[in-house]
Amino acid sequence: MRQPCPVQQPQRASGLASGRASGRTFGRALSLACATSALLAAAPPAQAAWEPSKPVEFVVPAGTGGGADQMARFIQGVVAKHKLMNQPIIVVNKAGGAGAEGFLDVKGDKGNAHKIVITLSNLFTTPLATGLPFNWRDLTPVQMLALDQFVLWVNEDSPYKTARAYLDAVKAAPPNTFKMGGTGSKQEDQIITVMIEKAAGKKLSYIPYKGGGDVAVQLVGNHVSSTVNNPIEAESHWRAGKLRALCVMDKAAMPYKTKLTATQSWADIPTCASAGLPVDYLMLRGIFMPPGVSAEQVAFYTQLLAKLRALPEWREFMDKGAFNTTALSGAEFVDWLGKNEQMHRTLMRDAGFIAP
Repeated sequence: MRQPCPVQQPQRASGLASGRASGRTFGRALSLACATSALLAAAPPAQAAWEPSKPVEFVVPAGTGGGADQMARFIQGVVAKHKLMNQPIIVVNKAGGAGAEGFLDVKGDKGNAHKIVITLSNLFTTPLATGLPFNWRDLTPVQMLALDQFVLWVNEDSPYKTARAYLDAVKAAPPNTFKMGGTGSKQEDQIITVMIEKAAGKKLSYIPYKGGGDVAVQLVGNHVSSTVNNPIEAESHWRAGKLRALCVMDKAAMPYKTKLTATQSWADIPTCASAGLPVDYLMLRGIFMPPGVSAEQVAFYTQLLAKLRALPEWREFMDKGAFNTTALSGAEFVDWLGKNEQMHRTLMRDAGFIAP
């Protein structure tokens, strides 16, 4: 209950005029204080910025062990370790239909700010390849975390020491002799395989697997001839001397100079173009929310991810996975998404992957 403003008497000044002036001054000050007190009492309490009030579901539209899954679980662990938010993050893999299961789940949960999704470039490829009633504009863009590289890998026992030697062997072999292992069908890995086929003028036998972890294991076991896995998906096998990196599919070499094998760092891997294989391709690693969320809710996750990216653990994760550390949000991210959607439309049309 609001208390009435107390009535107080001014101290008596010497002299009548002085006393009257002092009284008037005190009265005006007392009235102003009372009015201010009344306004403050009547004003509604300031609202705290939005933050999650229950666990946040982190959807991975891909299988376990791959690059997206590893990044999501890394984020989950670091956010908990540093107490960057009061609620836990729960990672849920929804890989069905080349990620369609995850995307449709998030699309259909309009206004749910307790759900986020990590996206690959299957954000573009899955709808184009399947006719899925989904577009990246059906979600709310939050943050591009990084761009992921693709490396052409062979088994360490392979006779091919360079990308040029590999390409020449593909050109010389009968069609479908070389087996390329990749994640999913009509997705990033198979798009890159088509690029290599065009460079070689020869078909490869593309074998799809559920995730990048499975793909790396298949190459270690010599069940396929090559892969185009992301660095983080093959890094442990490369360190162990099981795989050989031939080239990276970026316009510039990777900047990471710490030796990870006896002779090589990520920076020692040449670009594919410089090694005689004219292929470059980068994959999105981004965060989206369902449609219909507020700007304040988006801002919470943008700020959360900014805190995450400032941590030394994030820099170490970027180094280990040899990521291209480009990070965008807001209008810049939306512009990038529009341009890359069109690029994928062209690539998939040329490969014959667009659903009728």
